[in-house]
Amino acid sequence: MSKELEHSFVTQLQANQNIVHKICRLYTNSTDAHNDLFQEITIQLWKAFPKFRGESKFSTWMYRVGLNTAITLYRKSKRTIDTQDFEAVSFRISAEDYDNTIEEQLELMYDAVKQLNDIDKALVFLYLEDKNYKEIAETLGISEVNSRVKMNRIKEKLRTILNP
Repeated sequence: MSKELEHSFVTQLQANQNIVHKICRLYTNSTDAHNDLFQEITIQLWKAFPKFRGESKFSTWMYRVGLNTAITLYRKSKRTIDTQDFEAVSFRISAEDYDNTIEEQLELMYDAVKQLNDIDKALVFLYLEDKNYKEIAETLGISEVNSRVKMNRIKEKLRTILNP
């Protein structure tokens, strides 16, 4: 892969790495698992980058690859994440420290969202990232109407979880 392509990838990943941190936060329960998943998503993004055609925004593509990686690993391992050797990748990405000090309400919301199934988690995540239903549908590979219906049902589930 060319140095120009590598530079483009690293620049875009560093500019958007909070997306990966948020995905890791949603699908992991410890710092070690968070770091492992961050590493695995980065590797999967790197492997898939040559196929990125720019038909969607880089961040939309990044959401899709990151969420698919997290969901796949979560389902395979059910809490244990196997990762590839990061040393085999020729470039280095420095992960910024992720500040885990969040407000109590946000923590309650994360706990409620973690009780949802994998696809519902992804949908809520994209919704909270202010993605419109068209972008959500594109990222998750579902119809726009389906994304709206699912989101309304998820809102009801979350209301029930947060206000029993």
